[in-house]
Amino acid sequence: MTRIAQSPGRRLLVTLLLAATFATTAHAGTACTRHEISPRQLAAAAAAAERTYAALEQVDTPVALVARHGQDLSKYGLYYSHVGFALRDRPEGRWTVVHLLNACGTDRAGLFAQGLVNFHADDLVDQDTRIVWLQPALARRVVAILDGPGAKAVFNPHYNVIARYDSPHWQNSTAWALDVLAAAQLPGDQDIDRRRAQAEEAALGFVPDTIHIPYSRRVLGGLFSANTVFTDHPLSARLAGEYRVVTVRAILRWLDAIGATQRVREWRGGSPQATPGPA
Repeated sequence: MTRIAQSPGRRLLVTLLLAATFATTAHAGTACTRHEISPRQLAAAAAAAERTYAALEQVDTPVALVARHGQDLSKYGLYYSHVGFALRDRPEGRWTVVHLLNACGTDRAGLFAQGLVNFHADDLVDQDTRIVWLQPALARRVVAILDGPGAKAVFNPHYNVIARYDSPHWQNSTAWALDVLAAAQLPGDQDIDRRRAQAEEAALGFVPDTIHIPYSRRVLGGLFSANTVFTDHPLSARLAGEYRVVTVRAILRWLDAIGATQRVREWRGGSPQATPGPA
């Protein structure tokens, strides 16, 4: 999107109109149905975008993680389903979210840069949001990766919504975000690629979440689709129905454990909340 030299409110209005014009064709692993966004959804997305924008402006840093409640994952004990990197002063706008999305109805993914309204308008459960600011040195390195070839060097276009956390063959939106964060902590003299990023995750003690999907639900629950590949996991995991995956909660838990988190802010039900730990 061409950058528009306007006030934040005016810029959000322009983005809102664009969101109303185009139905989205890429999702973060959500059910892929093409539909027009209702006026109520647009208003909620705009309000959440304004709130996120105001919070991002309060901290002098070039990047922050923004998590959203896009899918109801409560049956897995999870809350936030998707995370992206909010970058300051990109060509697309003052704050632009860079994240991985799945192309509708396929096993392919792409890297997208979206305004805050569009990020909050993707058929979400609600507008609950968590912002995580990184320690300054890590934040600068993340920006260098996202503005350079590193973002694509750790990207795999083969999308699997339940990709194994250390899979060399498949990736999803949370796994890509983790790979970027890990690549940002590689020694400066190392070339960036996904294999090295995943090795760094292991070296720094990343622990994935395990979600339980019984075989009966796989068969009867309609979980077979182009973007869901169970065979990415070992046979023992499939027989037990225990799948080790990268979740937003696991990423935030890991950042806390390695001392990479500088500051956190969260809204649930439209109100600021205390943030005792990852969710």
